[in-house]
Amino acid sequence: MLAATKWPWVTVVVIISACIGLALPAVQLHLSLPNSGQHEATAQDRIAYDQAAQYFGVGFNGPLIVTVDLLPTIDPLGVMAGIEKDVLAINGVQNVLIATPNQNADTGFLQIIPTTAPDDPETQKLVAALRAKHQDWYDEYKVKTEVTGITAISIDVSAKLAEALLPFGLFVVGLSLVLLAIVFRSIAVPIKAALGYLLSVGVAFGVTTLVFNQGWFIWLINLEKPMAVISFLPIILMGILFGLAMDYEVFLVSRIREEYVHGANAHDAIIEGFVASGKVVAGAAVIMISVFAFFVPEGMLPIKAIAFSLAIGIAVDAFVVRMTLVPAVLEILGDKAWWLPPTLAKHLPTFDIEGESLAEELALADWPADGSLLHTSDLSVTGLVADQNLAIWPGEVVAVIGEKPRTALLLALSGRLRISSGHARVA
Repeated sequence: MLAATKWPWVTVVVIISACIGLALPAVQLHLSLPNSGQHEATAQDRIAYDQAAQYFGVGFNGPLIVTVDLLPTIDPLGVMAGIEKDVLAINGVQNVLIATPNQNADTGFLQIIPTTAPDDPETQKLVAALRAKHQDWYDEYKVKTEVTGITAISIDVSAKLAEALLPFGLFVVGLSLVLLAIVFRSIAVPIKAALGYLLSVGVAFGVTTLVFNQGWFIWLINLEKPMAVISFLPIILMGILFGLAMDYEVFLVSRIREEYVHGANAHDAIIEGFVASGKVVAGAAVIMISVFAFFVPEGMLPIKAIAFSLAIGIAVDAFVVRMTLVPAVLEILGDKAWWLPPTLAKHLPTFDIEGESLAEELALADWPADGSLLHTSDLSVTGLVADQNLAIWPGEVVAVIGEKPRTALLLALSGRLRISSGHARVA
């Protein structure tokens, strides 16, 4: 942390560059629902999966189904034969086991064996190619087709979950910006917190891609071969990591702000706040990392992948982003880190988690200690009353002249009009 505040620009550039570099592989993150081919080699369903793949091809474990609405045609057998011929010509099709209409000849059914495994990216391309033929078959045969089966359903579920990531991410980041702006009375701090969260998530996705999809250091996590990760991982990771990241942010930055609002300069506030809260953040992060890391060596693949990504994300967020990048950014911003536009400040509720209002009230508890019934010091109401200094003792009378200033001053002294600056006490 001392190095981060001593060389803040170097720290920011190095950390952001490293995080972006580790996050780049995330664009190739391959998702799927679990299947028997991802289980341990000694599991019964895995043995059956491997036997089927050995004798019939890997695609036999994930057949695709094409249904055909035959009601518009008077030649169901001819239509099915034509569609079967077209399917066999598509790249990635090993065989068509069945291509026949049902007993009523109103629905056709094709069972297609791909050349690739159910969770192989090439199988996704085959599903897309089959669906792309829908219009061609409609133009030629006037029939509608659909692609289904457990493999196609798995691909569709994974695609839907992937599509949900952007709106979910925007909601999470937007919510954090609003809440942190309210808590810290700042614009820069919420933006910094949100960007730091995105860096942590990106690194977690990128490292998970390198290890589980591309096979880097898989021996360290006791993984047999590179595999797709469960489709629910991104949503789970983003949700849990968001909660923990914002916890660490509030633990650390609230203590820094507390020192700042109580009189410390920007640099000293960072040092003192970090010393006071850094151990709490480190301890909390170590506990969570240990819990998730426990499931990595021997867990099932879906649990292993989720636990691994969470352990990486928490480690990066706590020790790299919150405890290194955050102090460096605050050091660069200085007093500007705690700036909030006055217009926005008026409309945001105040949480005052540092006890700033309580500290001020305690400091003025015995003020002015002169026995007066009413005392004001530089009391002002914007546009109405300016810098009023009054002191009234028992038995005295004060006359207030002027319609607008008189009304404004009396309303302010009675607590019915907010003062813009200064202090007032009425016995």
